[in-house]
Amino acid sequence: MLLSRNLVAMFVFLFVLLTGASPLKAADCEDTLSRHIVGEALLVAHLVALAEKTGMRPDAINAILKSISEKSAIQEFWITDTVGHAYLTNTGVDFTFSPDAAKQPQASIFWPLLTGSKTIVIQGAQKREIDNQIFKYVGVAGVDKHRIVQVGVAAANLCK
Repeated sequence: MLLSRNLVAMFVFLFVLLTGASPLKAADCEDTLSRHIVGEALLVAHLVALAEKTGMRPDAINAILKSISEKSAIQEFWITDTVGHAYLTNTGVDFTFSPDAAKQPQASIFWPLLTGSKTIVIQGAQKREIDNQIFKYVGVAGVDKHRIVQVGVAAANLCK
């Protein structure tokens, strides 16, 4: 009996050791997740461009964003105008992006999307500056004009 328990314990230990999460697997998971969120941000960029082209009002677009966030793991959408003010969002929070890393250490890395010097920015999960919650953000450039289209997921939803 003792021998069989020891064998089972060794088997379980080896199984966990060989199949457990490694830094490489975690990095692969982070990369895969980032690519999915980039896809979601690109879809939102096209949605916003088409919605505005057809004359849809910001409150109607925000209602769509809110509905999507309520039915998915995506918690936040931040879509700016050409000067960095997020006028489309599901959060109801008034926020303007700044290029100044001293003012916005977490959000300022998305500014190059607004200037056109980058088309995609992927940020690792980290504490955000507005409330210290851990979020992962991905942003893409607007498809119709210079703007930031950012998607955010809280750490609690990264593994669901």
